[in-house]
Amino acid sequence: MPPRSGSLVLLLLVLAACDQPLKLVPREEAIPADAVKMTPESDTWPPILHSDEWEQPVPMPGPVNTAGAEDSPFITPDGEWLFVWFTPDVRVPAEKQLLDGATGIYWSKRVGGSWTEPTRVVLHDDLSLDGAQFVHGDTMWFASARTGNYRELDYYTAVLRGDRWTGVHNAGPQLNRDYAIGEIHISADGRTLYCHREASEGGYGGMDLWSLTRNPEGWAPPQNLGPTINTAAEEGWPFLSEDGNQLWFTRSNYEGQTTPGPSVFRSRKLPNGEWGEPELILSRFAGEPTLDRQGNLYFAHHYFTGTDPIRMIEADIYVCHRKR
Repeated sequence: MPPRSGSLVLLLLVLAACDQPLKLVPREEAIPADAVKMTPESDTWPPILHSDEWEQPVPMPGPVNTAGAEDSPFITPDGEWLFVWFTPDVRVPAEKQLLDGATGIYWSKRVGGSWTEPTRVVLHDDLSLDGAQFVHGDTMWFASARTGNYRELDYYTAVLRGDRWTGVHNAGPQLNRDYAIGEIHISADGRTLYCHREASEGGYGGMDLWSLTRNPEGWAPPQNLGPTINTAAEEGWPFLSEDGNQLWFTRSNYEGQTTPGPSVFRSRKLPNGEWGEPELILSRFAGEPTLDRQGNLYFAHHYFTGTDPIRMIEADIYVCHRKR
């Protein structure tokens, strides 16, 4: 997801006044010459799998991953389309990502068992910084820093027509201004939206998971998922299984954590409709889980140096194939 920056909105306003055009740059051309492509063999902190339901995690093959940062994955339930957020250099701030012509959302299609070269999803004919994508049917939800927002990062929707995403529309003041939603997942029936939000009144930690139910006025006020899911740590980046019985999310800085970086947890729905105690599935710089209906688990892995202080090098999309 695009990083937050207090000066990003001001920069957008200045560039809009100058009629700054959109210029697209291919991913490989935007990656700096001194970028380091990490591999499992060179990884100081490889992800750890804590379940015997999946094969061991491996990086997705090229051309999905590069020496830049592939992050924030979403795979469609049929496993045919993969969406990622890409930025060529993790060292630069959001203001430079906005202008590099390459940072944004990309999609790749599975063809004959292989993935095509990811191509840019263009969602603006002007400058914007887009990410945190989620696809529900033919509608993409995404967060964007652009002029005309209610806040620094608003959620928008776009509709797939042919091979283009069109009809970009702000999701409105209720979700963006009043509820201030973070990254989302919407249930298969479209009736429930899960998101993370800052833990305001009624919260448990720095960031919690919440649910919103669709009603005639749009969405009912967010409901905190409660202390079984939310803790004094940070919980976010939800993923809901198609049948609605599994809630996946990322947790960081939690009590009892034994490895650095965020971890992936799964909660199962109980017979009474409540969410059960989350179980640790992946740890050590693993986050933002997404699954296809075959149960293959995709996630983002960030590579860090092992020196003090540790420093992020790049990021890749990993996959744990479900055991058959």
